[in-house]
Amino acid sequence: MKEIRISPEIARSIALKAQLLDGGTKLPKGKEGVVQTIENLGYVQIDTINIIERAHNHTLWTRRPDYKPEMLHELQSKDRRVFEYWGHAASYLPTTDYRYYIPMMRSFADPKSKWVQGRLKKFGHLMDPILERIRNEGALASRDFETLTDKSRGTWWDWRPAKVALELLFWKGELMITERRNFQRVYDLTERVLPAHTDTNIPGDDKMGRFFVSRALSAYGVATEKEICNHIHAAGKKIIINAIQDFIDSGEVMPVKIVGDDKSDYYAFSEVMEKSIRVKRKNSALHLLSPFDNLIIQRDRIKRLFDFDYALECYVPKGKRKLGYFVLPILWGDKFVGRLDSKADRKKKVLAIKSLGFEKGFKDFEKLLPPLTDKLKDFARFNKCESIELEKVLPVKVKSELKRQLNS
Repeated sequence: MKEIRISPEIARSIALKAQLLDGGTKLPKGKEGVVQTIENLGYVQIDTINIIERAHNHTLWTRRPDYKPEMLHELQSKDRRVFEYWGHAASYLPTTDYRYYIPMMRSFADPKSKWVQGRLKKFGHLMDPILERIRNEGALASRDFETLTDKSRGTWWDWRPAKVALELLFWKGELMITERRNFQRVYDLTERVLPAHTDTNIPGDDKMGRFFVSRALSAYGVATEKEICNHIHAAGKKIIINAIQDFIDSGEVMPVKIVGDDKSDYYAFSEVMEKSIRVKRKNSALHLLSPFDNLIIQRDRIKRLFDFDYALECYVPKGKRKLGYFVLPILWGDKFVGRLDSKADRKKKVLAIKSLGFEKGFKDFEKLLPPLTDKLKDFARFNKCESIELEKVLPVKVKSELKRQLNS
C-alpha cells in the first residue's frame, strides 16, 4: 500500500483527538464517561506520588472535568468495570480487556526473568498459606500479614516477604486488587473479584496482536512501530509487528510519513486518516498534564510530534534539577507553551505554584493568561485547595498580571 504524507499540524490534530484532548470529544458524564475514557486510552497509569492529585486521577480529570476519585474507586470495587494489572506500567484497565492479559499472567508461572525467579525462590513458600488465609478470611492487605515480616524495609525489592508473595500471586492472576483503602492495595481471590460473565478465553497470537495494535492506534492516532509496541507491554514485539503487517495487508492500516520527519515510519487506521484530512477544527483547549499522562509518557514521540523536550525530575537530586520536582507540561491547542511546578498544601488548602515558565519564543501572554487562569482555578479545586500562591513566575512581568486575574 502506498504511504500517505501529512503535515505535522495534521499529525498533532490526529494525536490530540485520539487522546481526547482536542476539546471536541463528547463522552457521557459520570462513571460511564470515565470508563469510556479508559477504554479509549487503553490504560491509565497509576503512580504513588501525591504532591498533587495522583497521576491516574489527574489523567482522568484532564479529560473529564466532572471526574472525582470516588468514581474510579466505585468502578473498581463495586461495578468491577476496571481492574488493576500491568499495562504500560501499573495501570487501571477495562475489565472487558481482561482475557488479553491472561497470557502475561501465565508467564509468571515459569518466568524467564532471573529477578522474578529469585523472588519466587525466596518467597514462593509463602504463597499457599497467604492464599489459604484470604480464602478463609476474605480480602486482605499486606499489613494484615505482620506475622510474616522480617526487618527489611525501603525500596521495592526490600518489601516485606508477605508483600512480595502477594504481588507474585497478583502477577500470576490468582489474586486481584479488589479495592484500594487509603491507596493501599487490598487483595482477594480472582474468582471473587472478576465478574462471572467476563470472557476468559485465551486469545491466540494473531488475535492478541491485532487487539494491542488496535488499542495503540486508537489511543495515538498515528504511531511508529516502537510506540505501538510500548503502548501496553502485554504482547511480544514479534506478535505486534506481525499484526501491523496483517492490518496493512487488509487495508485497515496505512503507512504514514510526516513532513519534516523522513526518518520515522508511522502507521494509522485508514478510516482515521481519511476523516482527519477532510475535517479541520480549531483546537484552543488548555491542559495541565500529569508527567504520567498518556499523551506524553513516550517522551521521544512528543519530541518528534510536538518539538517538546520533557523530562521528569522528581528522581533527580534536588541540586541537579533544572525546572522542579514535579513539573506539569502546559498544552494549549496543539502546542506545549510552558511548564508548571506545583504543590498542594492540603492542610492549608493552598496550591503553591513553585515555578511557572514558558517555552522559548512564546510571547502571546495576552491570549494565554485568561484560559490559564481559569485552568489554574479549576486545578486548585480539583486538588481541594481554596487559594493559589504564586512563587517564581518567568517572565516577571507576567506574574503581576496573572496574580491580578487569579484574584479577580
